[in-house]
Amino acid sequence: MKDFFSKLLNGMSIAIVCAIIPNALLGEILKLLIPSFPPLQHLYDATAIVMSMLPVLVGVLVGMQFKLTQIQTASIGLATVIGSGVVSKTADGIFTIGGIGVVINAGITAALAVLFVRLIGTGVKEYSILLIPMLTVAIPGMIGFSILPYVQGTANIIGDGVAYLTNLQPVVMGALIAVAFGIIILSPISTVGIATVIMLSGIGYGAANLGIVAVGIGLCIASYKANSLGTALAHVLGSPKIQMRNFFLKPVIALPMLITAAILGGLAGVLNIQGTPYSAGLGLAGLVGPLNFINLADGGWNATNITLMLGMFLILPLLLNLFFIYLFKKKLKLVQDTDYKLDFE
Repeated sequence: MKDFFSKLLNGMSIAIVCAIIPNALLGEILKLLIPSFPPLQHLYDATAIVMSMLPVLVGVLVGMQFKLTQIQTASIGLATVIGSGVVSKTADGIFTIGGIGVVINAGITAALAVLFVRLIGTGVKEYSILLIPMLTVAIPGMIGFSILPYVQGTANIIGDGVAYLTNLQPVVMGALIAVAFGIIILSPISTVGIATVIMLSGIGYGAANLGIVAVGIGLCIASYKANSLGTALAHVLGSPKIQMRNFFLKPVIALPMLITAAILGGLAGVLNIQGTPYSAGLGLAGLVGPLNFINLADGGWNATNITLMLGMFLILPLLLNLFFIYLFKKKLKLVQDTDYKLDFE
């Protein structure tokens, strides 16, 4: 069971980063350039389409983790799309695709599909190409589709819990929201999805963003010795979700980052660091968080706001994470470099 869970999370983590990184790296830059060079709109649209391909990537990469056949792997990808909710049907019968779907339900559907194809894989033999795609879509795919509203409802409950925190004193609110989003970004639940369905103050969104910034920068620092530099940077430029497997197997690895998140979130309440629902779920990816802070701050691009932006989104996360990672690795010896090892082969 532990091995199954580990492979499932590893496949999901790789899929999430592959689908998100093109838009994360290019999205905000393209938005600035499109007014001057409109043809770039096509590239921006392409990065949005790639994000919507996340469910099929989850299915395929999970299948690869289990070393299944090409037919089985492709069938799991198809079933995962059906269970993810990324495709919807309008009242006039037109199918539309948008967003990234419900990632946690995509993972559940992929897991059911893996179990299913392994169960029937040897039974259908020469009829595999005829039966496996059809049966995988019809059984685990439709099971995933049928449970989608309930899984989405669970995510909404989590959102309601986070929204409740806004009733607290600003510093306490900021600290708890930052920690909550720091944990959510390490789970299959979409932080952007949570941020867009709940009503937070501008400071609440800013604290949420700083929580993700703290986790992303911290995991980049903590993991670079066990991984390549590019993989370490993917925690910041892409998503900290690539550590999802390691976090679930050993949650203590995230404690240095979550303590940092709490401090930054508390400061957000003091310093009036604001954000938007979109920036709240993205951390430093595409520089969405810092840019939204500057756009919302009184005075815009003045020296005070630029200094505050650099301090809160870069310098403090670096310094605090370095201290707490050193504390947990060298002094308390609760974590070690290998805990952050990622296997993308």
